[in-house]
Amino acid sequence: MGDRIAEFDEVLLTNDTWFGPVRPYGAVFDRMGERSVHFWGMTDHAREEPNPFTGKGVLPYHLQSFWIAVRREMFLSEEWARYWRELAEMPDYFDAVLKHEAVFTEVFAGHGFVHDVAYPSADYPTDHPALFNADLLLADGCPLLKRRQFFHYPPYLDRHAVIGRRVVREVADYGYPVDLLWQNLARNVAPKTLNADAGMLEVLPDVDTGYDPARPFRIAVIAHVPDPARIDDILATVGRLGQEHVLFVSTHDEAGAARIRLRLDEAPAAERLRHEVRIVPSLGRDMSAFFVGMRDVLVGGEFDLVVKIHSRVPKKRSANAQRYFWRHQTDNLMAGPGYVANVLALFQREPGLGIVMPPMIHLGYATPGKGWDYYLPRAKRIAADLGIQVPFDGVSPLAPLGGMWICRPEALEPITRHEWQVTEFDKPTKRRRADLARVLERLVVYGAGEAGYHARTILTPEHAGISHVSMEYKLDQLASTTPGYPIEQIQFLQRAGWVNKGRALDLLRMYVRLNHPGIVSRVRPVLRPVRRAVGHGIRFVRRLVTGGRS
Repeated sequence: MGDRIAEFDEVLLTNDTWFGPVRPYGAVFDRMGERSVHFWGMTDHAREEPNPFTGKGVLPYHLQSFWIAVRREMFLSEEWARYWRELAEMPDYFDAVLKHEAVFTEVFAGHGFVHDVAYPSADYPTDHPALFNADLLLADGCPLLKRRQFFHYPPYLDRHAVIGRRVVREVADYGYPVDLLWQNLARNVAPKTLNADAGMLEVLPDVDTGYDPARPFRIAVIAHVPDPARIDDILATVGRLGQEHVLFVSTHDEAGAARIRLRLDEAPAAERLRHEVRIVPSLGRDMSAFFVGMRDVLVGGEFDLVVKIHSRVPKKRSANAQRYFWRHQTDNLMAGPGYVANVLALFQREPGLGIVMPPMIHLGYATPGKGWDYYLPRAKRIAADLGIQVPFDGVSPLAPLGGMWICRPEALEPITRHEWQVTEFDKPTKRRRADLARVLERLVVYGAGEAGYHARTILTPEHAGISHVSMEYKLDQLASTTPGYPIEQIQFLQRAGWVNKGRALDLLRMYVRLNHPGIVSRVRPVLRPVRRAVGHGIRFVRRLVTGGRS
């Protein structure tokens, strides 16, 4: 602004880390305008020792920098000009806190400038009410809501019992357009983190509690049925939809297609069942059938919602795990007409809701902890090619890992804008590799976020009960040998690193990582080429012994 700043009585320094106004500004400006101060903040942070960012020293008391109002006597002073002239570069968040936010108040108070705060932390039960007590701040009239409670590390918020879901409900009750909140968060927050922080799992009853039949959706059901013998299972599942729809079935050959067509023509209410059977190559399984074989359905604009299901069951699982996989996927998408009506009501209430899916399966599976596994590097490359910039979650993605979901076609646009070809999908192999089908499965929610659509996970009450008690027991057992709160247990185990088989060398490596991390950082560049050479040697010997057979 240059010299024009002298035209104003008060300058507001703010940033993009908050939503608002949730409550009116007027009362705050009137109240703070009556106070004889040089600068004031909306909220403050109490003094902490040790400094939580450095683990040592002191984090001084400070006004939080997302909202600081400064008056003429201060912003026209030499101290003001010198502060900004000498301010160090701040390339990341921690720099911004340590080099600016944490010292700003102390510096200017030291120069004799008087400050105050609209909502002092001393009036609240924690030292950081903007993060820990947002509901109390809003109830007291604070117009702003910090974004951080929706993207901060979930175990940290768990440690402090911060319930984002309740905050969102109260924000909506105050009249704030939460669609804007969801759109912003979907584009800028790692989806699994957002799902956890905002409590975006819906346990829906099997009795309709809110669907408006006067606003029906045009629904396409896309079912991949490689084995025609499974068509009855698909029809039984689709029969629970309870809504008008068009059924698109894909299979791999003409003989299978003929059997499926015959069964569809014989099905009850066949005269009302609009359907089409298509033949697609087997390469890429249900994902190529969906993104290649049904592309026109996804991009044609004829449908408001798409239900994606398939008849495939995991072959390398026990019989019970296969049965539970099928139930977990299909029950939690289409348990019955009343349940489906409640799913559709979610889409009616939330125009920015892009996709719903069952949560990550964990009974009969060991998926938790390795949802990305070796898929992550290729997923990042493909996301970059598609222009998907939504942050990636660290351990596992928020994804329909069973390959079944309900979505708005528009939420898939970042993926469907690329005209996928069957030849891009990978041939089956026994080797562990990141095949395109599973990579795309893991990118669906991230693509939706790029388009501004958020995701929710959904469960029936029965499956919620099954899942919760199982997860609770497993967590109880896993936590039994590690002290502290979950966040401390997680950080301890992640510092220790990969346990592998728990051999002496593995345990030694873990000990060094925990107790002498500096050694690890110095030795790693030396060991990496050695480890690579050893790996090549082992593979060479194996090829000699097996004659080149895998």
